[in-house]
Amino acid sequence: MPANTPPVLTIDGPSGSGKGTISRLVADQLGWHLLDSGALYRAVGYAAGAAGLDLSDADAITRCAQTTKIRFRDPGDGGETRVVVNSHDATDELRTETAGAAASAIAAFPGVRNALFEMQRGFRKTPGLVADGRDMGTVIFPDAPFKVFLTASAEERARRRHKQLKDKGLNVTLAALLREIQARDERDAARTVAPLRPAVDALTIDTTGIPVAGVVAAVLSVVRPA
Repeated sequence: MPANTPPVLTIDGPSGSGKGTISRLVADQLGWHLLDSGALYRAVGYAAGAAGLDLSDADAITRCAQTTKIRFRDPGDGGETRVVVNSHDATDELRTETAGAAASAIAAFPGVRNALFEMQRGFRKTPGLVADGRDMGTVIFPDAPFKVFLTASAEERARRRHKQLKDKGLNVTLAALLREIQARDERDAARTVAPLRPAVDALTIDTTGIPVAGVVAAVLSVVRPA
């Protein structure tokens, strides 16, 4: 990696492993930029749904990925980053399980992944980038000097997601969330394009039962060894 290339910390893992929360906190601690790659796929899935497209139509979804305008906006008050899709603030819609399932489905299409590849690479800027996703360390930034793979039991991930959605006032059941997470795990791991797996040089951290602060400290230690 050239000396002037900004460093990247990739944080990959399955749904509900804590990637989003940990990535934001670590990026804040390091003062680095943040890429929520899952939001890009959710945004395309949202745009496709808004356009009434069939999510199984690879050609139509690829065209949608090529034309959808996605912008991240910092609210400036310490709150969560807003995601603007085709001029509409779709942040809340993108956090639903429906959007997550759509993202997982369309992420299997090579055309969609190609359309978003360069967009994601463009987030690599000084002083550094924390990249949150499923294939950040294996496909998008294989040369990243720092790589982490977060995981947790499906039951633990379902409980976290259930609490998160209930706190937002959404009516969901734990059993349904567990089924969705297990199905998404199988789909993500089995796809032929960029299957979900740790990079060979990534540190795997099982976050089951570990407080957020403990996970943040473990991830930071990859970038800043004691």
